[in-house]
Amino acid sequence: MRRASYVLLIAGLYGCSKEAQVTQPVEVSAHRSPNGGSPRYRILKLTASLGGTVSRGTSINDRGWIAGFSNLPGNQTRHGTLWRDGSFVDLGTLGGPNSSVVWPGQNNHGTVVGIAEIDRLDPLNESWSCSAFFPAAAGHICLGFVWQDGAMTPLPTLGGNNGFATGVNDRGQVVGWAETPVRDPTCNAPQVLQFRAVMWEPKRGRIHQLPPMPGDSTSAATAINQRGQAVGISGDCDVAVGRFSARHAVLWEHGRVIDLGNLGGISWHTAMAISERGDVVGFSNPPGDADGSFIPHAFLWTERGGIRDLGTLAGDATSQGLSINTRRQVVGVSSGDAGNRAFLWEDGVMTDLNNLVEPGFTDRLISAQDINEAGKITGRVLEQSTGKTLAFVAIPIADTP
Repeated sequence: MRRASYVLLIAGLYGCSKEAQVTQPVEVSAHRSPNGGSPRYRILKLTASLGGTVSRGTSINDRGWIAGFSNLPGNQTRHGTLWRDGSFVDLGTLGGPNSSVVWPGQNNHGTVVGIAEIDRLDPLNESWSCSAFFPAAAGHICLGFVWQDGAMTPLPTLGGNNGFATGVNDRGQVVGWAETPVRDPTCNAPQVLQFRAVMWEPKRGRIHQLPPMPGDSTSAATAINQRGQAVGISGDCDVAVGRFSARHAVLWEHGRVIDLGNLGGISWHTAMAISERGDVVGFSNPPGDADGSFIPHAFLWTERGGIRDLGTLAGDATSQGLSINTRRQVVGVSSGDAGNRAFLWEDGVMTDLNNLVEPGFTDRLISAQDINEAGKITGRVLEQSTGKTLAFVAIPIADTP
């Protein structure tokens, strides 16, 4: 999986929002906890979609709303989507074919952020960061967006063509990355322009650049907490989808960039999420990646303990930490020859999420993308009977009737 290498607010609405009442999510059960313990989660599959066979929940806020994406018929395009209170919302686009909510990109006030293509082609023919997250390359300029109350609004760049929005807090601060006009010699074709991490404040019409580490060319922000602490990556321009763009996993605090360390490799050191306590999770290559190969392990960073390798599920080769809450419950994906498995890490133990849910369920929880403060989890599940990939919500048993 390729991850990110990643003024005044531009007014105007390019896309549309389509909301329809749908049936409630399908309630299912799954495997028992290890060692015969009690099941901990009830799984709800979110069956509403835009007609394709792939949907994913990437964000769950404290109101239980799920944001993510759903493919259109044919699976060649996708739109950002929102499952909330029994309804299903198509977030639309900015005039181009695709949009998506890629990171845990929503707050508790109904604001959703993500990426969307406009109706114009990229004049430099770049394969911008967005292309890693759409089903097929369309060649359009792609921008970060803010969606609220049915309106999708584009976010400005730093003078280049493309942008990418990942996270938003309850103060309305949005983070991501955006191109500058600088033709960067550390870029690998087809990428041409330098990009930098940014924090947008749309309500104030402001955009702030978040600097890379000294000596680095580019940076990208992946998440922000309510205190305004942001995390992300710093490195070379490369191909704008990680690898050597992620030479450093970083934290920005009060305008200062801090290196979080790594697990020993030279690439793919990526901070993915930050809790309200300031704990950071992500993934980082151990030694053995001289060619930039993707061999990461999930990590947890704390101010007191520094960076910690969370390992993988038994038998797997790689893992990625994708989200964390204030209880230091970490969720993500562990991968090996048998495919991808969603995991929950807490109290020093990584557990296959498939082993923590009720008996009788034969579907496979592929990834856990986000966890909220109540411990509810969203991600993607492979439905064995149809072959479809659906969004799901895992609800702690104590919270269900």
